[in-house]
Amino acid sequence: MNLFDLSGRVAIVTGGNGGIGLGMARGLAQCGAAIMVAARDRSKNAAAIEELSGLGAEAAAVEADLTLEDACRAMVEATLERFGRLDVLVNNAGTTIRKQPEEYTLAEWQRILETNLSSAFMCSQAAYPALKAAGGGKIIMIGSMMSIFGASFTAPYAATKGGIVQMAKAMACAWGKDNIQVNSVLPGWIDTALTRAGRRDIPGLEERVVARTPAGRWGVPDDFAGIAAFLASPASDFVTGAAITVDGGYSVQG
Repeated sequence: MNLFDLSGRVAIVTGGNGGIGLGMARGLAQCGAAIMVAARDRSKNAAAIEELSGLGAEAAAVEADLTLEDACRAMVEATLERFGRLDVLVNNAGTTIRKQPEEYTLAEWQRILETNLSSAFMCSQAAYPALKAAGGGKIIMIGSMMSIFGASFTAPYAATKGGIVQMAKAMACAWGKDNIQVNSVLPGWIDTALTRAGRRDIPGLEERVVARTPAGRWGVPDDFAGIAAFLASPASDFVTGAAITVDGGYSVQG
């Protein structure tokens, strides 16, 4: 048996039309999975489908506002209609607003929680019956180094990412009986549209990250292809409730 063979498997990747989500989708596609991209931007979705199809994967997309429960359920239904099954859910959709804690409005707080944490819960809940019906499956949550560390400008974001890790552990406990493994990936400083804004806003961030990271560089989305393949494949069938850093060693430095 090829431990990383995903032929015949179907994966949903939320926020899969760019950044870390697309990097993970590439890894899953290269292992043979069919991919459903779930994201709001139609043009970016189309570009992602074209790229994934170029890797030999069956690929489709659904436009979805995953802060809405009905949209999460419709995403799963569209996947089952298109591909006939569901084996992997990657909860990657997320956002942030960088401010000091006293500066956030309640609306901003709620927007970040709904996008990062509530959507992951609703998508997982919607996917559960299909994963169980398939005989088991994989849920991959995207946390953050802010699941571990604190930073002055990330109060609501850090709250959601800490919550992601604990929610994944609870789901791992609840759904292990159904052969569903639930794990979290904790990205470090990765070169994405979200972090490029941070590099503009936070003086010296670029240099400080490189200096602290043993790998000596920022990460890139394709650094997540391998961990996605591992956590989606039979290779990780006895790995559940884990929180795995993908950060070039940033978090091991004192």
